[in-house]
Amino acid sequence: MLNESVIKLLKNGMWDLATCSNGEPNVVPVAFKDVAEDGKLVVGDVFLDTTLKNLKADNGKIAISVYDAKSLEGYQIKGTAEYFTEGKIVETFKEMVEKMFNGAATAKGALVITPEKVIVTTPGAENKKEL
Repeated sequence: MLNESVIKLLKNGMWDLATCSNGEPNVVPVAFKDVAEDGKLVVGDVFLDTTLKNLKADNGKIAISVYDAKSLEGYQIKGTAEYFTEGKIVETFKEMVEKMFNGAATAKGALVITPEKVIVTTPGAENKKEL
């Protein structure tokens, strides 16, 4: 599902997370993120209050958009997120955030997202193709 091109873009690009609750969409950019070895996507929670409320209300449903602004290569990933407040992954994000913000902010937890669909958003013949 996550081929080499998708993983490379996920590791190097910014992500936008989209959630929805009661018909009210919410989208936020995230900088503290990674692709785990098992293909799951992980996001550090620094300012995800509305996102977390929406996930709780919508059974963890989430969409991620990632793209390269120069080449226009892009993908939408739909999946389900679980939230964790402890463990190795949370500690890793805490260290990363505290270092970047010189201790002024920290990660409160981490989202672990299981991809269920990957859709090409790159303009051209493959657009809307599911990988």
